[in-house]
Parts: sequence; structure tokens; C-alpha cells
Amino acid sequence: MPKGYWIVHVDVTDPERYKEYLAEDAKAFAKYDAKPVVRGGRYEAPEDKTHSRHVILEFESFDKARECYHSPEYQRAVAHRLAASESYIVLVEGVD
Repeated sequence: MPKGYWIVHVDVTDPERYKEYLAEDAKAFAKYDAKPVVRGGRYEAPEDKTHSRHVILEFESFDKARECYHSPEYQRAVAHRLAASESYIVLVEGVD
């Protein structure tokens, strides 16, 4: 079964509030066994503008990635992320 992934692009606008998001998202990620593949680090955007922070999380399956996003634990975190950043998340299915 293919893995599921979150691809997240973020520009933090309120670092203090973003810390609240990180504390809340950790609860959801622990419950759904999310594994960080990329979390910050160096990057290059050779073709266009991009956000300043990039995260890729791996899940057991696409369904688990969806369950985590829609979980009460993560939805509590979303309010903090949206208030503290310009960001978006894409859920994708990996290859077999």
C-alpha cells in the first residue's frame, strides 16, 4: 500500500503564536505516527517564488494522512497555524 504524505509550505507571520501550533500539531502527529521527511532546512526555488519553510510528513497510508488532517487533534492546531502564518497543505499519495 502506498504511503501518504503532507506537503506543507509556510511563511510564519507570528512566531509566538506559531509555537502554539507546533505544540498542538505534535499531539496529532504522535497519534497518527507521522514521520517528518523534511522539516525546514536548506532549499532552493530555481523557477519561482516560494514560501520560506517546507515540511513533508509521511504516514502509513493516504487514508491515515487524511484522518490526521481531519482529526480533532489537528483541527485544534489549524486555528493557530492560520492565525500565525501564510501556509497551505497538500495531501498526496506516494508510489508503490
